[in-house]
Amino acid sequence: MHDFILREIKNSNIENEIKKIGFDVSYANRAVEKFDYKNLKIYNLSSAQANIIKQTALSVGADCATHRDVITGKIEKSNCILGGSISQLKKISEKLKAQPFGLKELGEKILSFATSGPLLQANEGVLRDCVPKNEAESSGEGCKRPKLVGILNITENSFSDGGLYNELESAKQHLLEMINVGADIIDIGAESTKPYSSPVDAKTQIEKLLPIIDFAKDKIAISIDTRSAKVAEECLKAGAKIINDVSGFDYDEKMSDVIAKYNCPVIIQHSKGTPENMQNSPHYDDVIEEIFLNLHKKCEFAKSKGITNIIVDPGIGFGKTQENNFEIIRRVEEFKSLGYMIMLGISRKSFLNLKDNTQRDIYTTVINALAIERNVDYIRVHNVKMHKTLIDLMRMFMVE
Repeated sequence: MHDFILREIKNSNIENEIKKIGFDVSYANRAVEKFDYKNLKIYNLSSAQANIIKQTALSVGADCATHRDVITGKIEKSNCILGGSISQLKKISEKLKAQPFGLKELGEKILSFATSGPLLQANEGVLRDCVPKNEAESSGEGCKRPKLVGILNITENSFSDGGLYNELESAKQHLLEMINVGADIIDIGAESTKPYSSPVDAKTQIEKLLPIIDFAKDKIAISIDTRSAKVAEECLKAGAKIINDVSGFDYDEKMSDVIAKYNCPVIIQHSKGTPENMQNSPHYDDVIEEIFLNLHKKCEFAKSKGITNIIVDPGIGFGKTQENNFEIIRRVEEFKSLGYMIMLGISRKSFLNLKDNTQRDIYTTVINALAIERNVDYIRVHNVKMHKTLIDLMRMFMVE
């Protein structure tokens, strides 16, 4: 009896693995497509479209799950899940180009997912003006690391550091410290949006923000954490580069007009409710799907206003249970399908259920390691130094 030895390969560089066994090196880069498998969820298909996609998938050895009544025509619309190797998805894409019911366009989208993942929208131009390339990108060595967004709360009541940097001199000192240890952007807020906090009027926010912007604007890219269109406009005029709206345009209907006027990058965050009520027993039937579709709707609205420089944030802690938050982190890479870069803000949040900032920073860093592994583009943190060390270590770990 032969003693067969099996090992599951977890190395994402499958091309290197097949070369090691003596596979034809001239064909290895194409053969890799047969070993890389993707599952794509496609929304709101007609029964005819879903049937064609399923039959096309089966014809190349892939598969497509649809509603059970698609085949009978008893339902008008169905979502579907299309699964196949990169090679199979390319074949499906090519076949769909010859099909009716608008499936040619779907075929092109499937091809973009198959070849390079969801295409990032054309939003990197302004961002690159705001944020210098990091060392790994500049040198062409190692993996592309996420940008570090240092948090500067000039508030009296923020969750973990309220009052520490409420005075201008202490704010200046902390800002310089974060720059010196590796921050790429500083996100400054003068209004706490922690659970059960109350709004801060625009005048008060502006009076606190303008002096620190004037101090920092020539030193680093400044993001302003505000829900107010008036605050956003005054800060952009003063030299801020990015607006971080945790309400995702829901709080102030004029915010989108300000973003469009100044053609600045905007962070569109998902939030269920407002800080005053968002943690009152939040509920989702499907947390990832609901956040994904909500962000998709907000991004489409932004595009309709002429806004293209977008970062999305699924909103950890903003109307989510602890279970919801960990599910978002575990599946955060699915939001890449929106076609925009992702920011994640885990730092020191109450869902960690820890008592002091030392503990919170340690466990924030551990969880952000998982986020980095899942290709998050921006990490919003209090402890920049600890995360700069983490990223440097992970750059070595992730090189293949």
